[in-house]
Amino acid sequence: MARVPYVKREDLSDHHKPIFDQVAKTRGSVQNVFGALMNSPEGAEVVTSVGEYIRYKSNLDPSIRETAILTTAKELNNSYEWAQHEPVAREVGVRDEVIDSILSGKGPMGLPPKEGLFIQAAKELVRDATLNKNTFDALEHLLGREMTIDLIITVGYYSMVARIISSLDVDFDDWLDLNKKFNDN
Repeated sequence: MARVPYVKREDLSDHHKPIFDQVAKTRGSVQNVFGALMNSPEGAEVVTSVGEYIRYKSNLDPSIRETAILTTAKELNNSYEWAQHEPVAREVGVRDEVIDSILSGKGPMGLPPKEGLFIQAAKELVRDATLNKNTFDALEHLLGREMTIDLIITVGYYSMVARIISSLDVDFDDWLDLNKKFNDN
């Protein structure tokens, strides 16, 4: 059970309803994580605007983005975030082998270097809060400076969201389904 109520649109002042409406518009609904965040409407606005940039405005390839998000979710043992993003990852073309590698904790071993690099980068950012020089250089060579920064922003954002979800004990939305392999390792 969540530590805070899931705020609904009718719970907000007229001043804060546009924040709720923007989240609903960009994400199709206001999932539990955002309902919990709406206990601080202006905080929710700032947090969700970064997520909106990452998901809908960044030029970072969606399969790279979702690989980084899944790796972040697994590294932080955040089942909610994993359940939210595994279907998205599959939709944007993340291969089953990549998903299985992340789930097993073995990623990037056994994957093509390009795919393994994105997993390695996300792991380093979560575990060490930095990238080693070789990883950074490889990312910048492969993606360019702007997309390397966007990858770092992505991992930072989803690390923050994972900690919000865990701290507030956000419940799974009714439609979420967790891959049974998530808790195997």
